[in-house]
Amino acid sequence: MSEQEFRRALGYANSALDLLKRATIPPYPQFYELLYTYATGINPALNARVNAIFRDGHPTADIAERLYNEFLRAQDANERISGVSQRMSNRIVAIHDAIDTAMTTASAYSASLQVASGDLGSDELDATRLRVLADALLAETRRMQDANHQLEMNLAASRDDIEALQRDLDDVRREALLDPLTKVYNRKAFDDGLLRAVSRAEEHGDHMCLMLIDIDHFKRFNDTWGHQTGDQVLRLVAMTLKSNIKGRDIAARYGGEEFAAVLPDTDLEGAVILADNIRKAIQAKELLKRSTNEKLGRVTASFGVAMYRAGDTPSTLIERADRCLYAAKHRGRNMVVGETELGDEDIVAA
Repeated sequence: MSEQEFRRALGYANSALDLLKRATIPPYPQFYELLYTYATGINPALNARVNAIFRDGHPTADIAERLYNEFLRAQDANERISGVSQRMSNRIVAIHDAIDTAMTTASAYSASLQVASGDLGSDELDATRLRVLADALLAETRRMQDANHQLEMNLAASRDDIEALQRDLDDVRREALLDPLTKVYNRKAFDDGLLRAVSRAEEHGDHMCLMLIDIDHFKRFNDTWGHQTGDQVLRLVAMTLKSNIKGRDIAARYGGEEFAAVLPDTDLEGAVILADNIRKAIQAKELLKRSTNEKLGRVTASFGVAMYRAGDTPSTLIERADRCLYAAKHRGRNMVVGETELGDEDIVAA
């Protein structure tokens, strides 16, 4: 790296750090990468979004995480998918080459058999010529066997490679749908899953509920104990949510300290009971600071639950669940509110 290139890279790095400080966003590697990319100016779409955020309001870690997932993590997934596709293409070319070689060898072998057939019909065939002819046919047969064996080996290797590539592709697709911190589904996977669940409920008339969860006083955890402890809280809630759902249920990080669960084949009563079980399970876990084993208290969360109604869209269902969630927080937090429990004072959410 030349001195000029070094100074330019250092300038980008300093700009990224300055932006992190200005936005009071924690200097996690993904956020640093996001703002370093912004400082380089190589992604105009990203720069336009960041400029608008700085111009119109105050950036947050949640916004930074969404931008990272949209512009950098998605790009990484796309690059990995492209890499798998290229490897798959190379393997297919190798298979075609092996087949072409085998076909060429087979054609040569067929021609040799035709020549041998003509020679065998000759009246001048003596023992010496017969022996020469037999040796030639044996050599051609062995060459054909070798070619077939090589083809079999190539096909077997290709089958194993393609299976491995398919696993890699499945892994990339799965990772693209997971929240990197909590390992539950991300917002995109939630949106897709909720749309499918609503469509299925509309088509078949099945029960379906949506649960929204918000960690109580999450900002206090971050401000008091730091973002690493905040991350620990997020992972704890995600793990508890995921371990309590089943089957086709979808657990997802909805955004920031909010989580969601899509619950097909579940009526409102069952969803409220499930939500209360999850609430109790979260509250039962006492948080410890890993470095000192210091007890940091217990985590609580508020829950809002709404059930699909005929004519609902994902947006209308989310709106009702969010209204229930707001009511739970307004009534004192650490509780579950189902939509049948809403009163007149709960009609408008903040």
